[in-house]
Amino acid sequence: MKKTIAGFILALVTICAAYAQKDVTQFLGIPIDGSKSAMIQKLKAKGFKSNSYKKDVLEGEFNGVDVNVHIVTNGDKVCRIMVCDANPVDERSIKIRFNNLCRQFKKNPKYMSMDDYIIPDDEDISYAITVNNKRYEAIFYQRPVELSDTTLIQEKIIPILTEKYTPEQLANPTGEIKSEMMKKALEYMIELYTNKPVWFMISDLYGKYYITMFYDNEYNRANGEDL
Repeated sequence: MKKTIAGFILALVTICAAYAQKDVTQFLGIPIDGSKSAMIQKLKAKGFKSNSYKKDVLEGEFNGVDVNVHIVTNGDKVCRIMVCDANPVDERSIKIRFNNLCRQFKKNPKYMSMDDYIIPDDEDISYAITVNNKRYEAIFYQRPVELSDTTLIQEKIIPILTEKYTPEQLANPTGEIKSEMMKKALEYMIELYTNKPVWFMISDLYGKYYITMFYDNEYNRANGEDL
């Protein structure tokens, strides 16, 4: 019986791990993963072209704006897609663009956010950036595909709790065990979300401004393993 339970738990952990690896941040439907060369080819298939001066920088249109796309890697894996407006604009225009992006992300069901990042109409962003070193940025999180299947979440949490409770206790949980299940599930959900951030900020260049966007795959980011 113990061998059967152990085998079942191992199978669940393996399935969940494989599922989680596939559930990474996406840019234009492309998972931010794999090699840089493969990513370049996938982006070119979406209509982007190599920059005339830097072949590993791509240019094209994204969300109605001309942009330059930079691919960042950690080791041999892509961990970030950075998208920069190709044409800087004045203060009024960048405030409108930033706020429009906030609203677009806010109403997009693929994302969730924890704050309101709208810049007030009367705010002097030029003064705030130059004098106060204020940074205007907004962060959103792509909703994990895994959360659409509650059974899978349970299968991820239960194996963790079997280290502390017997299968019989988990089959008929007490209030204490239910509370711990909810806590573990919440921690797991937060982990899934925070590994799929998409954020953007206002960047300045000689008195002009542009938006820089970051699509990050935190699973591939450096985590001190090279220290």
